[in-house]
Amino acid sequence: MALPNIQSVCTAFALLASLSAGAGELVVLVGTGTEMPMARIENGELVDGIHKDLGEALAAASRRSVRFLAMPRKRMSKTLEDGTADVLCAYVPEWMPGPFDWSTPFFPVIELLVSSTKVTRPASLLELAGKPVGTVLGYSHPEIDEVLGKAFVRDDAANAEINLRKLAAGRVQYALTGKSFLDHRLKLGDPPLSLHPPMVVKTYMAQCAVSRRARVTLAEVNAAVAKLQADGSIVKIIQHYQ
Repeated sequence: MALPNIQSVCTAFALLASLSAGAGELVVLVGTGTEMPMARIENGELVDGIHKDLGEALAAASRRSVRFLAMPRKRMSKTLEDGTADVLCAYVPEWMPGPFDWSTPFFPVIELLVSSTKVTRPASLLELAGKPVGTVLGYSHPEIDEVLGKAFVRDDAANAEINLRKLAAGRVQYALTGKSFLDHRLKLGDPPLSLHPPMVVKTYMAQCAVSRRARVTLAEVNAAVAKLQADGSIVKIIQHYQ
C-alpha cells in the first residue's frame, strides 16, 4: 500500500488548521472623533462602546477574528477604499460617499432636537427659524435645511458633548443630537440637563460600508448581520448602553 507523501500530509494539516481557525480577519474602521456610547478611544485604540461590541459580534458571526482601526474622519474614506480596513458600520452612504458596497440596513438611528426648559418647547421645526441651534461641525441636516433654508442658524461645535454643555450653560437653547448619545449622557447625569421631551427629526436604519478590496464579501457581511438580527444581538448591544 502506497504511503502519502510528506507534502500531501502537510497540505492537509494546513487546510485543517485554516478551517479550524475560521475564515480569517475582519478589520473594522472607527473614527477617532466618535463619542460614547458609540466608541471610546484611548491612545489610538478602541476600548469600549457600540462599535467595539458590534464589530466583535459581526466577526464572530462570520467566524473571523477582529481588529479595530481608528482613523480621523478625513482619512476614513481612503482607508476603506484601499482595503486597509474592511468595514465601517453604523453609517449611511450620505455620510461616507465613495466606491463602497453597503450592507442591508440594520442599525437604528434616531436624530433628535432637544430644547431647554428655559424656553417653550417648539411644536415644529419652523419655530426654530432664526434661532441658534447647536450642531456638530461637518454634519449635515438636510431635513432642517429643507424646512428652514437660510433661516437655519447653526451654532457649530467640535462634537456632541460640547453641544450638550453649551445647552446646560444656557449658551444655546436648542441642539441636534442622536438618541443613543443623549440617553447615555442622561444616564451619566453629565452634564446636568433640564430638557423638554425631545422632538424626533429623523429615524432611519444605518448600514456597514464594505470595501471592494475587503477580506470579506458583501454577502458574508449581510449573512452576519442577518444572524445578529435573528438572535437579538443588535438589540442587546444597544440596550447595554441605555
